[in-house]
Amino acid sequence: MQLLNLPIRFCLSIFLIIAINPSYATTPLTLNEALRLAAIHSPALADVIAQERGANAALTTAQAYPNPDLQIGAGRSLSKHIGIPNGHTSVATLSQLVELPSVRAARRQGAEAGFTASEAVVSDARINLRASVTQAYFDVLRRQEELKLATVNHELLMQIRDRVKLKVKVGESPRFELVKAEVEVLAAKSAVNSAELRITQSRDRLRALIGAPLAGNFKVAQEKLLPPDLPELEELRKDLLERQPLLKVADAQTRRAQARVQLERNLRYPQPTISVASFQDPDWKQWQVGVTLPLPLWNRRQGPIGEAVAGFDRAVAEKQQARINLLGVLDQAYGRYKIAKNQVEIFETDLMHDAENAMKVAEAAYRYGERGILDFLDAQRVLRTTRLDYLNARYELQAALIEIARLRAFPPNAGEAL
Repeated sequence: MQLLNLPIRFCLSIFLIIAINPSYATTPLTLNEALRLAAIHSPALADVIAQERGANAALTTAQAYPNPDLQIGAGRSLSKHIGIPNGHTSVATLSQLVELPSVRAARRQGAEAGFTASEAVVSDARINLRASVTQAYFDVLRRQEELKLATVNHELLMQIRDRVKLKVKVGESPRFELVKAEVEVLAAKSAVNSAELRITQSRDRLRALIGAPLAGNFKVAQEKLLPPDLPELEELRKDLLERQPLLKVADAQTRRAQARVQLERNLRYPQPTISVASFQDPDWKQWQVGVTLPLPLWNRRQGPIGEAVAGFDRAVAEKQQARINLLGVLDQAYGRYKIAKNQVEIFETDLMHDAENAMKVAEAAYRYGERGILDFLDAQRVLRTTRLDYLNARYELQAALIEIARLRAFPPNAGEAL
């Protein structure tokens, strides 16, 4: 009876391992699933989220009131009066710093600006992660299509090699044609091996971005390419200036630096400390109420104010530089988009059709003995190169679209997890 239960236990163990460890999953990875896993497992995103929590804690600190100080002392007293015995002496002092409203307001404004900046940093990290994962995902698809093209080309060249071998065997073709065909087959085989290696590299990059335990040979599902139509450049610039998180970070950092300037200036004014004290010894008991007020005679905070003003000027300059840099990157991405889109249109309207026709003509001419093997191989090579260039143009267009979507702070496609 125990022997019969062994296969059942073994199958149950395998099932539990597969259920617990997601790296054993065989279902092709979709883009939305990749984005969802990245949102959960990405260490880079977890880092900026932790920084956001720290900024929120800093805001709580800035809004807190200063704690009072309690000083307690005790000792032994020797009385000067005859007949009064010696006794104990006790001292208790309670002090409270009274912050100026202007100081509290400036500190709070600086902390609020810091928290706003951290929120924008998290938003920027999510957008960058989304764009990077999408780009890496499409790169895997691109390498898979490259492998398909290389495999089809290798199989076609093997057929040509076998046909040439037969012609050489019966004496219809010279032997150097077979040597040429063999060289082409070896080159095609090398292209297949290179394409397989590039697929592995692209999968590794996608796995690193996601940060989740994926199988080494995981598959990605075929996704529709992004629509190639975009608004005009001026509208894209407007979207960038309104939505780009890096500009919001720069703006928040400028307001934070301005709040620091105001804080340092407000700290020039003395902040009083109110104290209540009690003194008791064998002779008498005494109560005192006092106010401590620092006098700004030697240090009027010229140094901290100067540092804060310089920091504010630097924040303003960095804000302007960020705006210029982002607009420049957008212009470059839009230029790549226009070039890639034009190339795709040329391939789809003319080049692909011409290359396929040239291949058919060369094949027919070789079959009927009107052309040699070199002409046939050249036509086949032109078709292979044209197909590869068309593939590269399509995915260069996708890369430009993803980069523009990142700069606009728009999702490249609907329904994403991030």
